[in-house]
Amino acid sequence: MGLLDKLESFLGGKKKDFNILVIGLDNSGKSTVVNNLKPNDDRAININPTVGFNSEKVNFRNLNLSLFDMSGQSRYRNLWEHYYREADAIVFVIDSSDRMRFVVSNEELNDVLNHREIKDKKIPLLILANKKDAKGALNESGLRNELEINGIRGKQYEIFATDGLSGQGVNDAFEWLANELKKE
Repeated sequence: MGLLDKLESFLGGKKKDFNILVIGLDNSGKSTVVNNLKPNDDRAININPTVGFNSEKVNFRNLNLSLFDMSGQSRYRNLWEHYYREADAIVFVIDSSDRMRFVVSNEELNDVLNHREIKDKKIPLLILANKKDAKGALNESGLRNELEINGIRGKQYEIFATDGLSGQGVNDAFEWLANELKKE
C-alpha cells in the first residue's frame, strides 16, 4: 500500500484492495474466468487444472483485486476454508451445463455459506452460471430454480450467466461485484 493509499485510508477513504475467493467444483471454468479478467497481453493461451490454488492480482474498475483461484477437486476443497477469514467476496463458479453435478455444487455452496467464518460475514456472493454456450446450459433463472441456497440471508448475491472462454458475461458479473465492494 502506497503512502497516498495509507493517507486516504486513514482519512476515511474507501478501501481499494480486496481479496476475492474464486471457488467451485473442478472443471467449472474458474481459472478461465480469472484469465479473462487479466489484460489481453497477460492472458494464458492454455489453462491447466488448478492444483491447490493460484493467485492473480487484477485491477478492475480502480479496485485492486487479489483473486484466489482455488482447486475444485474434491481432495483440495478442504483448503477453501483457510481463505474464508480474509475473503472480501466469494465468486462461486458452476458449470451450468453439467446438471449431473448440480447437487454437489449446491452442497458445496451451502457448506461455504454456513461455515462459521462466512455465515455471519456480510460479503457479496457472485454466482457464475458458466459455460452458458454449452448445449443444455441453464441461464440465470434456470440455475436460480435449481439451487437450494441456504444461509444467503444478510448477503448481497447475484447470478450471472458467463462463458469463460469468450469472456461473455464476465465483465458484467465483475462490474456488479465491483459495485458491491465499493459500498463497503
